Amino acid sequence: MSLDPFEWPLRIYFEDTDAAGIVYHARYLHYMERARTEWLRAKGMDVQELARDKRIVFTVRSVCVDYLRPARLSDTVYASVVVRRVGGASIDLSQVIRRDHETLCDGTVRLACVDVDSMRPRGIPKVLASAIRHDTKK
Repeated sequence: MSLDPFEWPLRIYFEDTDAAGIVYHARYLHYMERARTEWLRAKGMDVQELARDKRIVFTVRSVCVDYLRPARLSDTVYASVVVRRVGGASIDLSQVIRRDHETLCDGTVRLACVDVDSMRPRGIPKVLASAIRHDTKK
């Protein structure tokens, strides 16, 4: 079982919506990406530094999204990250977009750790894996 989710607040802007003021489905993936980036930053890991210094990046290997309720123009929503599994070169996450206590979008994401130069799978550095694994313990 995992700890409480990391959450990142987001405001829904006009650019996120269709003519009816409802969030376009692909924008939820953007919100999930922002939450993942801020989650890593909160752990003291900057994605640019990982690419430059460790020569690794995390790429989305797979994603599955369930759209349950619409977000609308001017809503404040929260994008969360919960670690489900850390493998040698991958991380499985659950991500939810919610408004107040209502789940709008529920997703699972598998990230692959890859070498910047070759774009081939590479093991997650031990210090990073340890920090990430900390989220999967009670």
